[in-house]
Amino acid sequence: MAVDYVVVGSGINGLTCAALLARRGKRVLVLERESVAGGCMRTAEITAPGYLHDVMATTFVLFITSPAFAELGAELTAHGLEFAPTSHPTAVLMPDGRNLVLTTDRQANVARFEALSPGDGAAHAREVGTVERDAELVFGLLGGSLWSRPTAQLLMREAWRRRPRALAARLGEAMRSGRTWLETSYQSELTRALFAPWVLHAGLGPESAFSGEMARVIAFALEAAGAPIVKGGAANAVKAFESLIKAHGGEIRTACDVAEVLVEGGRATGVRLADGTRIEAGEGVVCSVTPTQLYERLVPASNIDAATRSRTAAYRYGKGNMQMHYALKHPPRWKAGGLDKVALIHLTPGLDGVSKAVNECERGMLPETPTICVGQPHALDPSRCPEGAGILWLQLPETPRILKGDAADTIETPADGRWTEPLREAYADRVEAILSNHIDGFAESIVARTSYSPADLEAMNMNLVGGDPYGGSAALDQFFIWRPFATSRNHTTAIRGLYQIGASTHPGPGLGGGSGFALAKALR
Repeated sequence: MAVDYVVVGSGINGLTCAALLARRGKRVLVLERESVAGGCMRTAEITAPGYLHDVMATTFVLFITSPAFAELGAELTAHGLEFAPTSHPTAVLMPDGRNLVLTTDRQANVARFEALSPGDGAAHAREVGTVERDAELVFGLLGGSLWSRPTAQLLMREAWRRRPRALAARLGEAMRSGRTWLETSYQSELTRALFAPWVLHAGLGPESAFSGEMARVIAFALEAAGAPIVKGGAANAVKAFESLIKAHGGEIRTACDVAEVLVEGGRATGVRLADGTRIEAGEGVVCSVTPTQLYERLVPASNIDAATRSRTAAYRYGKGNMQMHYALKHPPRWKAGGLDKVALIHLTPGLDGVSKAVNECERGMLPETPTICVGQPHALDPSRCPEGAGILWLQLPETPRILKGDAADTIETPADGRWTEPLREAYADRVEAILSNHIDGFAESIVARTSYSPADLEAMNMNLVGGDPYGGSAALDQFFIWRPFATSRNHTTAIRGLYQIGASTHPGPGLGGGSGFALAKALR
């Protein structure tokens, strides 16, 4: 069989790239190792009948604000994609019950922050206003192909408009940590706590360089676009992509394990499946995988130089992740008012609490008080569960990939550092106890609970190495033009016709489709 492009992997980037290429008349074949397409976009009844859970990724704010959606949105909608929006995207809930909700109404947010601490409202208007004013620069660098003429022209325009020293100052400002940004912008502990956990969703911590800018950008995006989910589940986004790709002559095949990228004369010519099937690709092979998968599994060793092998071995993965899902008899009865309609609630002691949990996680310890991200899909999309019932989606972004101990010293961890089912459930019990402090009658409302450790997540998606959902550490030295390697140039590789996309490449993790979009636009 021969096609123009083979795309390995059917996550958001692979699907975006395939859709754009197919629309241009290219013969595209997407190959997915798992039995279902979608990568981290998976929906299933994993707790009880009638309860539809997004097993991993759930929030599509990055996608609906992306250039990929700007180009594909109308057609995806025609193929069945529908979002469930919210005007209450996020909130924070402190151990003592204090809470703060962010809405999509900037003036209301400003008034609320100002009431908490005089000056904080004006600070918020200034901070999100800065992102809005600098949108061309910020989103051009966060989402564009960095080694490109358009990016060079963007920087030249900005240098001319601002003057070079002022542009350098703005870029330097973007290097601030989340803690620095929060402590210099807001006086209220509660307002700082509202935004602090969001750096975790960028694969960073409050002390990480650049995490302040990411928190500010996320605050802007949530306020501008909310935190929408897909009606009926994230899998419906995959179905819409598949329908679009098929309508343009492309194809998606599942349960197709690519064993090797075929290379002849220094050029990628196709792939070989684990069952021996060979598929020729006349124009290129696009791999939405980690560097580990690409250079230690797919590309023959004879085609990899020593420098690439060394860089691959040195590539760092970040914190692990854990997912928990609850089927409830009824929506949670929060002791604190005003949380029923919120899409994503972070339970945390605040900025210092996030820092403490990140530090414990990075040292291989189970956090004593983890940051708990609680999604309420039923509040946006009642079709996710039986009428009158409730459903919770939990993410624990400070979970060690390899365990060295328990910060609370109450859970025994194995000497080999590996996750086990009893360990996973013991840690889930810790999380459930925290939830029970905030929800009346929580234990009695539970129909079923299903949890996934970092090891479980990697078993479902081999790109989640050690349960890292961000494709590798997003520390500054492994981001932007240095992602995945310091020698990387956009999404090309040293092998002609072989391209790498996905969370391990710029613009990094998240449901934005950015790398797939950028590569499809670059291919001619």
